[in-house]
Amino acid sequence: MTVTFDYAGKAVLVTGGTRGIGAGIAAAFRAAGAEVTVCARTRPESVPDRFVQADVRVPEDVDRLISGFDRLDVVVNNAGGSPPAPLEGTSPRLHARVIELNLTAPLLVSQRAYPLLAAVGGAVVMIGSASGARPSPGTAAYGAAKAGLHHLARCLAAEWAPLVRVNTVVVGLAATQDASGASPAATRDAADHYGGRADLDGRAIPAGRMATPADVAQACLWLAAPGYVTGAEVRVDGGGEIPAWRHLVSGDIS
Repeated sequence: MTVTFDYAGKAVLVTGGTRGIGAGIAAAFRAAGAEVTVCARTRPESVPDRFVQADVRVPEDVDRLISGFDRLDVVVNNAGGSPPAPLEGTSPRLHARVIELNLTAPLLVSQRAYPLLAAVGGAVVMIGSASGARPSPGTAAYGAAKAGLHHLARCLAAEWAPLVRVNTVVVGLAATQDASGASPAATRDAADHYGGRADLDGRAIPAGRMATPADVAQACLWLAAPGYVTGAEVRVDGGGEIPAWRHLVSGDIS
């Protein structure tokens, strides 16, 4: 069975929507008929949607971004990420910036967008991370920010009900495009996640593969559609990751 969505006449904003998961989300809403606006800090060479150059960590940029809408039905707070950043020996400013991007910015965008969303019974979808639901060594600030984002979504869902629904897609390890969009970055992502072991790509995930942008986008389409669900966390992680002790007792990983 194929589930289809009709977003004709709807205005959708996807932050960080020019590449990777964000580009996949924007493409899915566009295919469903929505008028899609994407924003990012740098202008891409080409983007099929309406593009606004903005740093969502900067209040003035967010004000300018939201002021460009007469109507707004859906906000997908996708902008985020972090370089590898062990806590010891790294700049406090780096960790502050990671938290600003992954927690403060979605709060700011949602706050500014609220009047437009409330006027039409709209929805916010936060793009969370499995790193916010389990220990995140090497990216502690990122994991803490994503945990805060999950909680922020639940708080806003309660505070803004019934006018605006707010939900979270909790994404596990994902295969995305490289900066050129030419080839999957799955091998690199897996190697980073598993300490350089690119051969472990997908083996620790019960579903047998990493998530794709299309997998995440389908969850966003469902959560953003009019309905009853709010304050929910939908995990798009292929069943999570198999605990390390399973490999230790079976000898699958040497």
